[in-house]
Amino acid sequence: MESHSYDVTVIGAGPGGYVAAIRAAQEGKSVAIVERDALGGVCLNWGCIPTKALLKSAEHYSFLAHAAEWGFEIGEVAVDWKKVIARSRKTAKKLSGGIGFLMKKNNITVHKGSARYLSANRIEVTDAEGETTELQTTNSIIATGARPGTLPGVEIDNERVITSREAMVLPERPDSLMIIGAGAIGVEFAYFYAAFGCKVTLVEYLDAILPSSDEDISAVLEKSFNSQGIDIHTGARVLSVEPDGDSVTTTYEKEGESTSVKTDAVLVAVGVKGNTEGLELEKIGLELENGFVPVDGHCETAARGVYAIGDVNGPPALAHVASHEGIHALRHMKNQNIAPIDYSLVPSCVYCQPQVASMGLSEAEAKERELEYDCGKFPFSASGKAVAIGETDGFVKILSCRESGELLGAHIIGAEATELITELVLGKSAELAVRDIHMAMHAHPTLSEAVMEAAADAAGEATHI
Repeated sequence: MESHSYDVTVIGAGPGGYVAAIRAAQEGKSVAIVERDALGGVCLNWGCIPTKALLKSAEHYSFLAHAAEWGFEIGEVAVDWKKVIARSRKTAKKLSGGIGFLMKKNNITVHKGSARYLSANRIEVTDAEGETTELQTTNSIIATGARPGTLPGVEIDNERVITSREAMVLPERPDSLMIIGAGAIGVEFAYFYAAFGCKVTLVEYLDAILPSSDEDISAVLEKSFNSQGIDIHTGARVLSVEPDGDSVTTTYEKEGESTSVKTDAVLVAVGVKGNTEGLELEKIGLELENGFVPVDGHCETAARGVYAIGDVNGPPALAHVASHEGIHALRHMKNQNIAPIDYSLVPSCVYCQPQVASMGLSEAEAKERELEYDCGKFPFSASGKAVAIGETDGFVKILSCRESGELLGAHIIGAEATELITELVLGKSAELAVRDIHMAMHAHPTLSEAVMEAAADAAGEATHI
């Protein structure tokens, strides 16, 4: 068996793994990365990037459908579905190839194959031909990601009953689609398919869509989705999903009554499950918790020198969290005394239209903790830039500590929400008070003025509402 030695071995080349590998190499460490599929992981190949390409196509189509409102007469717009899908795949392929370039640029050795632990410092890699290589390593980072979750009793056949992966590459646009689960994945695909004329039914077990969001956000998004023709049923429990030829019948129960809906396909979007099979973690003394690898505040596992980052260590399953955790793990390898990761600074973004972005506490969480807080809110309907560009749905909402003015949470729904949230993440990270946000001069006219105005409202100094 061939054998190699490294300072750091990373298992998985997604946004957590490849970022950690690059940073380790930049620090002068000898680095190996193990990947059995395409570089870039789910994010670049089957998640963040290709879905945003699809969503942009939906945005363009929605604009063209209402072009007359902007003074354009262009007639009926035809959709080439195969080209919509092909552009998304081309985007993913391009970026995945870029990761390969970065591996070479940073002298990172890529081992194609599946990894398993022999001990905390020994990893065996088996390639597609069955050939094995042993990697001896000082430290290792598990960054194997996750895959779509399923519902008990629901069989995924990848044709009529599908996951997000198949939803990105359906050869034809379905006339009707049932989506089970109204988290970020569910609502993004609901918007995408509805924009192209598909009749979408969205079923959620909890009492609101985007149930982890601030309740004001969920309410506005549900109203917007209703106007887009999306049929929403919250507080509903799926009883069965039964394929029958060219259709699927989904039966769900709500308030004691059962309803059956027949659609062309069913998308199951109910969370993710960590990819740990084959790693043989028991050999290094690790046991899973709820299907994920347990870690401390530095992403280190119970096995000294072994870290787990990203989706494989549990929620929040976000690419930027994985990248941040990878860099933090490397810092912790050098200095065991650094502060743990502050997860209150994680921005959560949903890229449907209207966009949604949040950080920190929701208002319900602030009340549950019995915090004394102020709430500032500014509607995009009062924003000059939003009115000018025809994007007046939504608002910016900011929660601050009543005594200190500290930012507790921020919630945005509307145009470019996923870009605007970063100002508030930075503000909280820098320990700015809400007054510092609204006293900072913001350019006019911009959507970011809504952030300034919401901060001013939280401080009792709003001028434009």
